[in-house]
Amino acid sequence: MSEGFTHLDETGAARMVDVTAKDVTVRTARATGRVLVSPEVVRMLREGTVPKGDALAVARIAGIQGAKRTPDLIPLCHPIAIHGVQIDLVVADDAVEISATVKTADRTGVEMEALTAVTTAALAVIDMVKAVDPAAVITDVRMEEKTGGKSGHWRRP
Repeated sequence: MSEGFTHLDETGAARMVDVTAKDVTVRTARATGRVLVSPEVVRMLREGTVPKGDALAVARIAGIQGAKRTPDLIPLCHPIAIHGVQIDLVVADDAVEISATVKTADRTGVEMEALTAVTTAALAVIDMVKAVDPAAVITDVRMEEKTGGKSGHWRRP
């Protein structure tokens, strides 16, 4: 039953994969996502007049915290040393565009940490603007690129 599924044991039960035999390598992952917002929110973000405060600064810190707390949220993720997190937020004409790059030197990758960082930053944007735009939507959260480890470099086509 578990053949081909690394997170299942021989009985089919979920398990955390043992990575102790894997080599420590430098690994990076970059994920992106968007929060669709109203024109009023775009204006407020650009002017710095969001009633709850600096929404982009809060989202940046939330994204960093999200990357660091990923194994607390995703049951089978390994707790690994996060050596760097960069969160970029751009206010577009209809959305806040979010990019997260996470780096480590460890035995397993940081794809889930990058995805969690983007999602956490997006949730923080929504929390900061929900009074102005309760219809804000998180969309297009996805991996863009990863490096390191046995599978090497991958980039979204």
